[in-house]
Amino acid sequence: MKKLVSILSIILCVGIISANAECVSDASKSGPNATDNATVTPQSNEVIAYYFHATKRCVTCQAVEKVAKETIEENYKGKVTFQSINREKEKDNPLVKKYKVSGQTLLLVKGDEKVDLTSSAFMNARTKPEKFAKRLKSEIDEML
Repeated sequence: MKKLVSILSIILCVGIISANAECVSDASKSGPNATDNATVTPQSNEVIAYYFHATKRCVTCQAVEKVAKETIEENYKGKVTFQSINREKEKDNPLVKKYKVSGQTLLLVKGDEKVDLTSSAFMNARTKPEKFAKRLKSEIDEML
């Protein structure tokens, strides 16, 4: 029995280590429509995409940001702002509190209107990026 517990413990440790190996601390690259570490206050008619993330991010987390940022830059340059917010480094960011963010979250905001695309983003950004981009564009078009 002790041998079985030891083997299962080793397997669990290896699993945790390999999962952590996929995570990286990736600072966002700034683009013309991307801001980081600055809070953008939305105008009532302005659409802003907020991506709240942790310091360490897995490949799926990185894919969500990459696909969202690229889709917005390619299709809505100057019309929609993308903002990446590290919710661990910016715990006191008023947006984290306002939207009650506790995990990785992708929100589209226009005034008081809010659309949460987190589930769709994480299901599709890495394996079906075109499907996620299509959904993102559809939601933004409805808000514009």
